[in-house]
Amino acid sequence: MEKEIGWLLKEKYFGKPNKKFYKDLERLKAGEPLAYVIGFAEFLGCKIDLSKKPLIPRPETEFWVGEVLKDKPFDSAQGKILHILDVFSGSGCIGIAISRHVKNTKIDFVDFDKKAVEQIKINLKINPSSSKTTARRSKVIRSNVFDKVVGKYDYIFANPPYIPTTRKGKVGKSVLKFEPKVALFGGADGLFYIRKFLRDAKKHLSDAGKIFIEFDSPQKKEIEKLIKKYNYNNFEFYRDQYGRWRWVTVYF
Repeated sequence: MEKEIGWLLKEKYFGKPNKKFYKDLERLKAGEPLAYVIGFAEFLGCKIDLSKKPLIPRPETEFWVGEVLKDKPFDSAQGKILHILDVFSGSGCIGIAISRHVKNTKIDFVDFDKKAVEQIKINLKINPSSSKTTARRSKVIRSNVFDKVVGKYDYIFANPPYIPTTRKGKVGKSVLKFEPKVALFGGADGLFYIRKFLRDAKKHLSDAGKIFIEFDSPQKKEIEKLIKKYNYNNFEFYRDQYGRWRWVTVYF
């Protein structure tokens, strides 16, 4: 708690406590996540506003998106505009980080939650992109996965709700109390949204396109079965910074 109080004082109050600081201190003591109390989180050099209380960006997500950017899968584009889709977008952190680090992108964001759609729009406004026209080209779509998505994309990123409801008891009390459950749980086995995503994603992927999906480590075998079931030809699994299976690249 002392470390969190120190961060709060430094990041939000610049080391000078006042009445609002002590109110925020009570929020911390009540178990509210520090990121919500401060009001933002850092994600690959971007300041991600959390005022609408979306899912707080996780270090694992920041790691794998950073690894994808480090591998530079976009270099072969040679100046053409890349069409990128960020599904289950939440705060918009993934798509916004890509727009910050990759030139010549048109990034569309998809989420079903109304508050998430509002949050993405806020974060698009406050985060500069690598191209002045990126924000104007970007769309925020309120949709249940691909239901209202039209067209094909060069890259599709997905961080779906994947915690099994059967493991609800193992989720931290603070997470359950304060973070949006719709962004956490993916049915009894955690694969409800991943099934729906993989079933329909191929309709929206260009011939040379790639899909990047985050998942829970124990789901690896079942996800491999789903990838094969829906007739994707190529895939590769990767581990996160803690050595756990965390994301998969899928392509034709």
